[in-house]
Amino acid sequence: MEVNLSGNRCVVECMRTNWVRAAVSPVAVILLLAGMASAQTVRDLAGTWQGVLPIGKGVRLVLKVAKNGGQWSGLAYDLASDVPSEGRTTTQMSLAGNEVRFAIAPIGASFEGRLSEDGASITGTWTQGGQARPFSLTRATGDAEWEIPKATAKMAADADPDWDVVTVKPADPAENNASVRMDGREFVMTNRSVETLLLIGYSVHKKQIVNAPDWIRTERWDIKGIPDVPGQPSLRQMQALARKVLTARFGLVAHTEKREMDVYALTASKSGEKMTPSGGDPNGLPDENDNENGGVRTMRAANISMGEFALIMKFFMDRPVVDQTGLAGRYDFQLRWTFDDSRVAPDSNAPPGLFTAIQEQLGLKLEATKAQTDVLVLDAVKHPSAN
Repeated sequence: MEVNLSGNRCVVECMRTNWVRAAVSPVAVILLLAGMASAQTVRDLAGTWQGVLPIGKGVRLVLKVAKNGGQWSGLAYDLASDVPSEGRTTTQMSLAGNEVRFAIAPIGASFEGRLSEDGASITGTWTQGGQARPFSLTRATGDAEWEIPKATAKMAADADPDWDVVTVKPADPAENNASVRMDGREFVMTNRSVETLLLIGYSVHKKQIVNAPDWIRTERWDIKGIPDVPGQPSLRQMQALARKVLTARFGLVAHTEKREMDVYALTASKSGEKMTPSGGDPNGLPDENDNENGGVRTMRAANISMGEFALIMKFFMDRPVVDQTGLAGRYDFQLRWTFDDSRVAPDSNAPPGLFTAIQEQLGLKLEATKAQTDVLVLDAVKHPSAN
């Protein structure tokens, strides 16, 4: 850390020439200078910081920082995201002298910067997806603070929502992205299959779906709709909406049966979990996104329960996953694994396969076993009716 000592040097000279005359002891001078140096090096991150990331046309980011139990923590709000009201918890936030560091694990981002001497700005580098970009944050107060939109109120916990309005249409064949999300009150499914809706609505693996025609896996659809009950639905209510659009628009008729199947049991390893407890809404929706690059898949999750993680893992496994961890909390984590060795560069530092990655990175285990499991038998399903 750079410290300007010119002022202290003047004090030392003045004190040295006046020690005898003023009867000031050397110890008192040392204590005085130590106090001045301490005052110069005190730094405070608490408050609101904001800046524009140089991505696309610019992404406005707001960072709320607090100090709890001697540790710095922050919530980062992306004002350009689909849900700008939901902050992401920072990890590994530190302030050493003027050096500021933090990471946002669910999106694989990190920041390293330097706090200005007046404590009004932080200049540094934002790294995400292997790309480093210059990024500066400015301390903001009062009217200068960018407004963070208010979160959509939660739907009543006992509500059983149906659709006020919903549209279903074939997806654009040129569309590469695929998602299922709540955008405020609006349910949005982009470029997904009927099979995906079944997996979400009924919490099943694709091997638990019986008597299904091939087109439910191959044909892609866009669905948008608004529930007839105000507020943002919970995961359970979102699943109910998925089941109701299947019934109303795809003519689904189905029933469940118990069958013994090969499954994976998700358990906690003896060394304990290695995930970060989430600071998100304990009753909120999980935040999960994943991408693949050169045979490596990266999953970033925030505010996710183990039951929800088991449900998501069904999309990547060859059999159902059953949560047997006994972990009741919600967690943030990043999981990276190699799913296709043939596409990984020989000289790359590739992560291990999924089973090893889950154990090493999350402190969990997947164990093959058999269990009596529900299967969903499709009695009828058809192409959707007109909007």
